Amino acid sequence: MQVKQLKQDGLNHELEVTIEASDIAERVDARLLEVRKTVKIPGFRPGKVPMPLMKQRYGKAVLGEVLEKTVNETSVQAMKEQDITPALRPKIEITSKTFDEGEDLVYTIVVDALPEVEVQDYKGFKLTKLVSKADEAAIDEALVRIASMRKTTKAIEGKRASKAGDTVVIDFKGRTADDDVEHQGMAAEGHHLELGSGNFIPGFEEQLIGKKAGDEVAVKVTFPEEYGAAELAGRDAVFDVTIHEIRESQEAELNDEFAQSLGMEDIKALRKAVEDQTNMEFENQSRLKLKKELLDRLDEVHDFDIPQGMKKLELENIMHQIKADNMQRGITEEPDEEEKKDLEAIAERRVRLGLVLAQIGNENKIQVADVELQRAVITEAQKYPGQEKEVFDYFAKNREALESLRAPIYEDKVVDFILELAEVTEKEVSVEELTSEDTDIPKKKDTKKTPKKTSNKKEGAAKAEKPKSKKAPAKKKAPAKKDS
Repeated sequence: MQVKQLKQDGLNHELEVTIEASDIAERVDARLLEVRKTVKIPGFRPGKVPMPLMKQRYGKAVLGEVLEKTVNETSVQAMKEQDITPALRPKIEITSKTFDEGEDLVYTIVVDALPEVEVQDYKGFKLTKLVSKADEAAIDEALVRIASMRKTTKAIEGKRASKAGDTVVIDFKGRTADDDVEHQGMAAEGHHLELGSGNFIPGFEEQLIGKKAGDEVAVKVTFPEEYGAAELAGRDAVFDVTIHEIRESQEAELNDEFAQSLGMEDIKALRKAVEDQTNMEFENQSRLKLKKELLDRLDEVHDFDIPQGMKKLELENIMHQIKADNMQRGITEEPDEEEKKDLEAIAERRVRLGLVLAQIGNENKIQVADVELQRAVITEAQKYPGQEKEVFDYFAKNREALESLRAPIYEDKVVDFILELAEVTEKEVSVEELTSEDTDIPKKKDTKKTPKKTSNKKEGAAKAEKPKSKKAPAKKKAPAKKDS
């Protein structure tokens, strides 16, 4: 095997590898001898088929198999010879114009190498941990939030018109306006719709405000361009709506009976449970901010080139995250050039920090135990009630998905290791300061009053789509992605 470096640009390498024809021939002959042990050809005992006949019948098939195996083995060897540890899967391309028996095999490898990370002194960092305790106001706010999620409705007294916040009980039947055709999911009976909830497509709920029970309304709307059902996206539609009843929200009363409906002994026990849960959430928030400060410090003292392929992959992950977030908030604008530059800097920071944490972990022999990974799988399965077996099977069969759970566990263990060596001072702050959003990705302001949402056919074509339940995450997370 001959290895020649064609080009090097920073961490990016292009190698040319040549495997001599004699080497290929030896590999082919060795493989044919293995095949001959089991092949059955009339007139010959197993293992006694002449090699010329073996080459005639199986030569091309074996050659293809040998070439693939040879490229896989020699590419790894070639990178080792050049002292290259690949950051991502290398790109391999056969450059031999033709390849037949008796010709050398020539191929190129384009690969980003992992840099040699020289970890700067991180021991004894002086860090500040922001802390806060749940006060009466925070507990009351949490209780009100719980009560609002369990509110009920009751029929209004009298014959007043509907208003935002009311729930109307309706029948509706829709059709596309340009061809007067009814489509699947455009009709329902006895549906309870909260006006102003944004559960239906833009413009639908607003046209039912100011109406009374018994009214029949022709609701005219336009499906959003991003609507999930392609046959409806961007089209005008008319829904014939009959309002049967108007109901108003009735807040749950915070008393012993309410607490007992949640499995608590009384309202005092519920308040204590809420206090404990709130303090736990505050502690998690404290850790996130402390981790963010630690990552900032590590970023300050480390500066080295990173593999551009890893940066590109992380940038794609960020862009996907932003797009998904914007869709939920009804924003369709793409990041402009200045914002893209900021996102590139964020991607570079995340990759660099991931490499630093990985190096610290390697130097200190930090590992993720099997039991920790098992707990992570169980936690993930608990997010999908009724689909636990499918989730377990998914991770059992998908190594990459399993590794995606290992990465954040490993990162947190390295962070904990560094924090044990740091000088951490607690500082009591307000709840507002502690819980203020702290992310490295800036959010675009929502300038639209009415969010555009996509559809969920199972819930009716008039209804806006709720986040779909996924069976299991398959995307691998980059180290140090969280709060970096």
